[in-house]
Amino acid sequence: MNGLKHRIIETNGIKMHIVEKGEGPLVLLCHGFPETWYSWRHQISLIAEAGFHVVAPDLRGYGDTEQPKDISQYTLLHLVGDMVGLLNVLNTEKAVIVGNDWGATLAWHAALLRPDRFRGVIALTVPMMDQSPVPPTTIFPQTDDELFYTLYFQAPGVAEKEFERDIHFTIHNLLFSASGDAGPRKDNDDTPNPFGMVSRSKGLLASLPNPSLPSWLTEEDLDVYTKAFTATGFYGGLNYYRNLDRNCELLHCFRGMKVTIPALYIVGDRDVGLSIPGMRQIISDMSNLVPMLRQTIILPDCGHWAQQERPQEVSSTIISFLQSI
Repeated sequence: MNGLKHRIIETNGIKMHIVEKGEGPLVLLCHGFPETWYSWRHQISLIAEAGFHVVAPDLRGYGDTEQPKDISQYTLLHLVGDMVGLLNVLNTEKAVIVGNDWGATLAWHAALLRPDRFRGVIALTVPMMDQSPVPPTTIFPQTDDELFYTLYFQAPGVAEKEFERDIHFTIHNLLFSASGDAGPRKDNDDTPNPFGMVSRSKGLLASLPNPSLPSWLTEEDLDVYTKAFTATGFYGGLNYYRNLDRNCELLHCFRGMKVTIPALYIVGDRDVGLSIPGMRQIISDMSNLVPMLRQTIILPDCGHWAQQERPQEVSSTIISFLQSI
């Protein structure tokens, strides 16, 4: 990955590490959990060579970006504020924002809240969804023996203790189990072991399949992620989940608002999110909330890490969208 420029900038009250390359219209690439800027390693140079200024930050709490201690400092308003501040530092009026997983949720909300600063949005894996009418943690499933993974993440220190016991294994396991290599997904209604349920006694990793090394992931890649999370732990990334109810409260006044800029949505047909009840209908109806949605692209045999699993297809699709607007 020659020619990448690394630097630390100050935005929205934190120091943020960014990786950039190229000149031209600005494109922001926002990663998910558990990732860093490195998840876009295949896209940065290709998009830059197509005539764009590409910036891939470590999001708040990740990698070499500052990790605030206060859990309340990880709301979507903070994350969107970080991106707007980044545009200001780069002296750029507008950008196209691209995101996967939590980065997709960030990208949708940047498009929703600041259409004056973002001229296009591309979301991978997570569709645009309206603000929940009730706190999300009140509707996630749980039993005496199991609870949904977002509930498992709520108590500070619990998931951290499990994940940080063997960080290399944790990253390997999480990436493999949510990838297309783990096999086709079934709707939760069709399986006795619904996606996302975590044993209260055994934790999350015990319920996942034994990982192999997929063709799209190398030992060197795993070492990069392991080094990053060894330095930071998982506290920052998990705090995104710990603000689900706070986001609901803060963003309730935006319920029913539409994304009014050009948009593109990409999802793998083996994405774990498709197993969540109602998710396929949400994707089907997304144009109601995103009237300028250009296309929904479904990648065959692809899981949750589309930009890593299908790098050429995702890169070319992003570039085509950028050129079209």
